[in-house]
Amino acid sequence: MAARTRPHYVFIVKGNRPALRTRLADLPWQTIPVVDEVRGRGHGRVETRTLQLCAITGPGGRGIGFPHARLAARIIRRRRPIDSAKRWSTETVYAVTSLGFADVRAHQLAEIIREHWHVENRLHWVRDVTFAEDLSQIRTGTGPAVMAVLRNLAISRHRLAGASNIAAACRDTARHPLRAVDLLT
Repeated sequence: MAARTRPHYVFIVKGNRPALRTRLADLPWQTIPVVDEVRGRGHGRVETRTLQLCAITGPGGRGIGFPHARLAARIIRRRRPIDSAKRWSTETVYAVTSLGFADVRAHQLAEIIREHWHVENRLHWVRDVTFAEDLSQIRTGTGPAVMAVLRNLAISRHRLAGASNIAAACRDTARHPLRAVDLLT
C-alpha cells in the first residue's frame, strides 16, 4: 500500500487573522538569518525583498495554531520610487506553509509567495476596485457566490479577448452592449 501524500499549501497571513499574525511576529526573527534576497527595478521603483524561514515546533503545526504548518516565513519588502529622495517604505508579510526545509528551497518558496501577489493584483484587486465587490449589498443565500462567479466570468472573458485593462474593457462593453455577445461566444 502506497503512503498517502497530502497536498501542500502556502498561506499569506493577513490582518483578518490577528492572533496568528501576532504569533508569527513573535517568533525569534532577530536570530534567524535571511535565506533569500532579491533586488529589483521596475514599475518606477526600486525594491528589495528578503525572506527568512523558521521551522514551526509542535506536532502538526500546533506550535502556532495552524494545521499541518511546518515553516513560517517573514518577507520584508522595502521600496522607493526610482530617482527619488523619498524615504524607503517597508512592509512585513508573514506566511505559513506545510512545506518543510526538505521539500522546498528558499528561492522557490520566495517565488511561490511572489506569485500570490500576481493573483492578488490580477484578480482580487480587479474584483475589489473595478467591480466594487466589497460594496455589494447582496448578502444572503447563494447570491454572493453567484455574483463572484459572474464577476470572475466577466474578468476571464475580457482577458481571453485580449483586454489588459478590465475597467476600460467594461466601459467599452457598456457603451456597445452587443460586444458582450462576442465575449460569450
